Amino acid sequence: MKKVLKKSLVIAGAAVLFAGCRGPIIEDVDAGTVNTITTDFNANDLQTTVETMVQSLLTSPATVEITKGKRPVLLVSKLANKTSQHLDTTNITDSIRTQLIRSGKFRFIDRTSDDAAIKEIKTQLDSGLVDPSTAKSFGKQIGSDYLLYGTVTELQTRSDDQRDYFYKVTLNLKDLETGILEWADEQKIRRTSKKRRFGF
Repeated sequence: MKKVLKKSLVIAGAAVLFAGCRGPIIEDVDAGTVNTITTDFNANDLQTTVETMVQSLLTSPATVEITKGKRPVLLVSKLANKTSQHLDTTNITDSIRTQLIRSGKFRFIDRTSDDAAIKEIKTQLDSGLVDPSTAKSFGKQIGSDYLLYGTVTELQTRSDDQRDYFYKVTLNLKDLETGILEWADEQKIRRTSKKRRFGF
């Protein structure tokens, strides 16, 4: 009986030790409150990035000046994904636009719905189903005053027992009439993946 119990304890201990040596240790370099389980750009990164960058844009001297007494028309372009990951940049872009809409500082143009809008206007004009006095016509939409665009980039570095993942989201606000870049900012996230050492 004692031999069976001792053998079982040895097997259980080996299983625990083996399980502890299999995966990497994932940790945030600077953040202490995020429970990070992967090195990917995740939902927490999205929320933090959106809140930080929208606040930066809204409080910048340029934005304060161009929104003084008026609400410029802004087009938010989909962020370009220049990482090795499959990122839902549409979700990131939508979150940025939603936060800016809530601020009440801008009016917005959404080019993602243009095809549906064109189809609807053609129906109003050509189908005979819509009262001509209420039908909308082409060529009357308001043009954008500013374009907000940006990129998500990634850099990886590695050593024998550690890999660094460096993510950067950059946003730019461009005056479409003058071509002047009124504002730009970036949000950086650095994360490490360390191999577990035997016995730790």
